[in-house]
Amino acid sequence: MTTGLPHRRGDEAIDTIAGLCDPLRRRLYQLVADHPGPVGRDELAEATGAKRGLVAYHLDRLVDDGLLEVSYARRTGRAGPGAGRPAKLYRPADVEVTVQLPARDDTLVAHLLATAIETERTGAARRALRRATRAAGRRLGKALHARTVDELVGELGERGYAPVVEPDGIRLRNCPFHHLVGDHLELVCHLNHDLLSAAIDQTGIGLVAELDPQPGSCCVRFRSANRG
Repeated sequence: MTTGLPHRRGDEAIDTIAGLCDPLRRRLYQLVADHPGPVGRDELAEATGAKRGLVAYHLDRLVDDGLLEVSYARRTGRAGPGAGRPAKLYRPADVEVTVQLPARDDTLVAHLLATAIETERTGAARRALRRATRAAGRRLGKALHARTVDELVGELGERGYAPVVEPDGIRLRNCPFHHLVGDHLELVCHLNHDLLSAAIDQTGIGLVAELDPQPGSCCVRFRSANRG
């Protein structure tokens, strides 16, 4: 699960994202965020058509701004003398940045509502929430323009799920509701599953949503409906 991300707000958040006003830097950040693993300068230079030196400059500025993190690895698979220098690789930093004018605190209300639902003894509040969530999922599914896996990936990306295609389905690398997961894990995961299950049923793409919690990912993934 995605939990406990450092959160930047206010002036700190504005300073952090100011560099993303540069179109190339913003494109590089998105490419790194969309990549299933750490990615190097050469791949990013090829993807953008920009010179490697310029790409390196912008990537390192994103590191300085706290939006990317660096690791090193040999891409050849060899080790020892003659294996070459490790490549500098980039991945998204574990940080959330919010710029909102004027400031709001919807998260507090969400926590209060989640707490009320969990502590309501009859279960009526939880059943009402699941009905509302499934209805919202059906509306979401009808609103999606996705009729292929690629289109679905694009739609899910716009909604903050950071999807990546795997051989047997789609893994969602980010939980859009992570603010609540730390204190309301079970409630949020089932709500998310209800939402995405109802949505995917409307698309006819041939995928089903299933609960499959993995470290660093959303609790829900999509798999082929024809898998045995």
